[in-house]
Amino acid sequence: MTSHRQPAIFAGHGSPMYALEPNRFTEAWSALGKSLKRPDAILVISAHWVTRGVWVTAMPKPKTIHDFGGFPQALFEIQYPAPGSPALADRVKELLNIPVVLEENEWGIDHGAWSVLKYLYPNADVPVVQLSLDGSMSAREHYELAKQLRPLRDENILILSSGNVVHNLRTLHWQDGAEPYPWATEFNDFFVSQLHAKHHDSLIEWDHYGEAAHLSIPTAEHYWPALYTLALQDESEHATVYVDGIEMSSISMLGFSIQ
Repeated sequence: MTSHRQPAIFAGHGSPMYALEPNRFTEAWSALGKSLKRPDAILVISAHWVTRGVWVTAMPKPKTIHDFGGFPQALFEIQYPAPGSPALADRVKELLNIPVVLEENEWGIDHGAWSVLKYLYPNADVPVVQLSLDGSMSAREHYELAKQLRPLRDENILILSSGNVVHNLRTLHWQDGAEPYPWATEFNDFFVSQLHAKHHDSLIEWDHYGEAAHLSIPTAEHYWPALYTLALQDESEHATVYVDGIEMSSISMLGFSIQ
């Protein structure tokens, strides 16, 4: 990594309740934030903003979005009042070789973003822009699109992708200390092994892996953000796993950085 290049970060964001209940994963995000050179702005790719086409938030003051239901009122009261960056939104549009919608009204900072940013940058004083996931794209298309964002890292922009490598809500066990499903551990371990080996193709083509992959990724939107971080890696860089674990039996909290 060059001395001025920002790392690319993937965070397994897990339950929104982590915003109220610190744990070893939120402690890892806090420690990571303290270790980073302060960026001029943050570009977030969150599993919770899936669109038709590619959109990017372009408002100067993005709202905090509480895109969930059934949680305590205290969670809905959390605000993350970071400024936006219309200039970064314009730069993203300039870099991507497809039409991009500059969005100024409908979105903001969703919980896939602020639940992690709350610990990375608790003062909410670094501008935040979100890039959507085009729901019609294949895993390969997401990866290739993300490659076009590489110049941002040399422009002091931190790129944070937020999702979960294993994310099966249908099989959750909410109790503390729930044992991981063997298939969840198997696929998570496979991902980590391929990450360290720089075997990106096997992670892009995750659906070739078999039953453990399909149980781990019943829908792909929480997996795609990991591909954005992978795509930002150049040949001289290595991946570092800064936290890992399976929570609620079927949610991977794996987080890794590229630098």
